[in-house]
Amino acid sequence: MGTRFAFDIHARDGAARTGTIRMMRGDIRTPAFMPVGTAATVKAMKPETVRKTGADIILGNTYHLMLRPGAERVAKLGGLHKFMNWKRPILTDSGGYQVMSLSDLRKLTEKGVEFRSHIDGSKHMLTPERSMEIQRLLGSDIVMAFDECPRADRPRDEIAASMEMSMRWAKRSRDGFDAGGEHAERSALFGIQQGALDEELRKISAEKLTDIGFDGYAIGGLAVGEGQEAMFATLDFAPGQLPEDRPRYLMGVGKPDDLVGAVERGVDMFDCVLPSRSGRNGQAFTWNGPLNLRNARFAEDTDPLDARCKCDTCGTYSRAYLHHLVKSQEILGAMLMTEHNIAFYQQLMQAMRDAISEGRFSAFAADFRRDYLGQGD
Repeated sequence: MGTRFAFDIHARDGAARTGTIRMMRGDIRTPAFMPVGTAATVKAMKPETVRKTGADIILGNTYHLMLRPGAERVAKLGGLHKFMNWKRPILTDSGGYQVMSLSDLRKLTEKGVEFRSHIDGSKHMLTPERSMEIQRLLGSDIVMAFDECPRADRPRDEIAASMEMSMRWAKRSRDGFDAGGEHAERSALFGIQQGALDEELRKISAEKLTDIGFDGYAIGGLAVGEGQEAMFATLDFAPGQLPEDRPRYLMGVGKPDDLVGAVERGVDMFDCVLPSRSGRNGQAFTWNGPLNLRNARFAEDTDPLDARCKCDTCGTYSRAYLHHLVKSQEILGAMLMTEHNIAFYQQLMQAMRDAISEGRFSAFAADFRRDYLGQGD
């Protein structure tokens, strides 16, 4: 039998670190970017293509999967890995963020959140215990505790009250997860730090989570409209408040320059819909900044999207052809652009892992910012 969960740090360069998370379904190299497979699919990509880009782990969405096709149905069909033909680790979010975003469709209490489905209006109750049950039925490898994610612009007393409730929910999540029998014996549970941009509140949250005890710790409540400067200011202290020997996961982030800045501050794991969503909408990420393939200047451009990229899209197709596909709204355009973006993100993570291992991360980050931010489209 393989390792349930272990985290080995191989090298540090300043606050940045590189390592390996070891789990029964395979190793996860950190810093890691997890493509988002919201509804048991990374949109416009086959699972084997996602793996080919270098992804070690993907993210599934508890909220969407509980509504359609239903967690019980996924379990009946053999679990999420078999259902979508992904043999490596899957992290599932708790559903809390999606439910909280439905402010006009939900009612929040200490018990949990009652909400109406955005699909058919049916009524549901999501609690820490039910979130753990859903993630168990899906067969998740890394389970996220159930929390509330308040906006950073809410009054401090409201943010503090929300954080305290999330910590009570974290304990209930821990108890619910531990009651999961065989699933709990082969998967991991991450707690989520809250407190918006407030250093004191985040310190309290980190201490409460550490007292409960988790396999890893997420930094929640960022990338919700506060801007990069405020996010980085929070990351100057938030990762260091969490246990040094556990993975630190920044949820919902982000742009390539966000990832570099967050790794620089000690973050190990990321997820974001941006590379796949941008690909479907005609935007490509490159080492020299983002490109909008709808732009007429690409209509006769025979260059690859990015000469430094090693993906099949860049090795096979021209900017002119991709421009044509995007302008024509051809499905193949979304597929090729998404494949490139996911591959670029994985190549960026590998480049950061190499730079940390070789003790040159500061120079790498400076070169990256010069090229990416200095020559963007």
